[in-house]
Amino acid sequence: MTLRIGIDLGGTKTELVALDTEGQERYRIRVPTPSNDYAAVIACIVALVTDAERQLGASASIGIGVPGSPSPATSLMRNANTQCLNGKPFQQDLSNALRREVHLANDANCFALSEAIDGAGRGAQVVFGVILGTGTGGGVVINQQVLQGRNAIGGEWGHNPLPWPTADELPGIQCFCGKRGCIETFVSGTGFARDHQLQTGEKLSALEITQRANASDPQALATLTRYYDRLARALASVINVLDPDVVVLGGGMSRYQPLYLQLTQRLPRYVFSDCFTTPVLPAVHGDASGVRGAAWLWPG
Repeated sequence: MTLRIGIDLGGTKTELVALDTEGQERYRIRVPTPSNDYAAVIACIVALVTDAERQLGASASIGIGVPGSPSPATSLMRNANTQCLNGKPFQQDLSNALRREVHLANDANCFALSEAIDGAGRGAQVVFGVILGTGTGGGVVINQQVLQGRNAIGGEWGHNPLPWPTADELPGIQCFCGKRGCIETFVSGTGFARDHQLQTGEKLSALEITQRANASDPQALATLTRYYDRLARALASVINVLDPDVVVLGGGMSRYQPLYLQLTQRLPRYVFSDCFTTPVLPAVHGDASGVRGAAWLWPG
C-alpha cells in the first residue's frame, strides 16, 4: 500500500492522519472520542478510515495508538484511560470491523517511533521517547523498531519509584497503579502542579506556574528547581540502563524551554559515567508525533 493511516485514540479526541511513502501528510482529521461507548468507538474509527480512503481514492495500512496496551496473556486491553476499552479484544474487534489487519501500540511507543523515524531522533540507533503530560509515558525504539518487551511494558518508566529520594519525598503520593512514589506522580504536568499546591497552598496549572517563574516569582522558581532535579534523577535511572543515543521529550512540560539547559547541567550528577553527551531534545513533530507514529507501525 502507498498510504499509511495512523489513528491516535485519546480520552477526549480521536485523530487520523494519512502519510505517503515519504512521510508527507495527505489527510488529517480530528473528532471527539465517544469515550463511554465501546461500540461507538469502533464505529467512529471505521467511519474515519472509510471517509479518509474515499477522499484519498486509495486503501491504506492502519496503525493505532492507544493509552494502554493489550495483555500478552489475553489480548484484552488494560490500563486505557478510555475506560470502555479495558477488558475488550479491541485490536481484534477493530480488525474485524475494518476487514484487515490493524497494528496497535501504546501511544508513548507511537510517539517514540515517530521521532525516531523522521523527528528529533532521526538517524539514531536507540531512542528513548518521553511524554510529560497529564501522565508520564515512555517508549524505546531500536533501529526504528518499537521495543514492546516480553510483557508489553517496554518504556514504562513512569511506574518505577523516583530514584535517590530525599526524606521529604518519602513515601510519596499514591499513584493510580496502586504504588506510592512513582516517577509519574512527580514529573508529570499533574504532579508538577500538585507539588506546587502542596508547598504553597496555591492551586495553579503547570502553565501558570511556569509563567510566574518567568516573572521571577520565588515560589514558582522553587517548584521548578525541585522539578528539574526530580526529572534529572528519573531520566538518569533509564540512561544508566539503556544508554540511548538521544532522549526526546514530548507533552506539555516539554514545551518549557529552560528545561533543556537545566537537564544538561543536572544529568551528569546522576548518570554513572565520567562523561555525559546524550542530547535531550524536544520533539520535532510535537503533538502530532503520536498519530504519525501510529501510521509508522507498518514497516516500509
